[in-house]
Amino acid sequence: MKRTQVISSDIASIGYDPGKQVMEVEFIKSGVYSYYNVPATTFAAFMAADSKGRFFNQNVRDNPAFPYEKGEDVDFERI
Repeated sequence: MKRTQVISSDIASIGYDPGKQVMEVEFIKSGVYSYYNVPATTFAAFMAADSKGRFFNQNVRDNPAFPYEKGEDVDFERI
């Protein structure tokens, strides 16, 4: 998945696959995480947010609607 670099002290890049509703977030210190069932509106709001870290913490992190897994080699056949 192609990710776009963002300006953030914690997040390096963000990518999105609208067909699968999968969002990838690359953290500067901890690598890439894939989040599932993410609507396009959430991704768009994330990309538009002035503070990517604040948006992530308030809307994505620990949100049970968005299960996640660590790593770039995600098995999309499981989705």
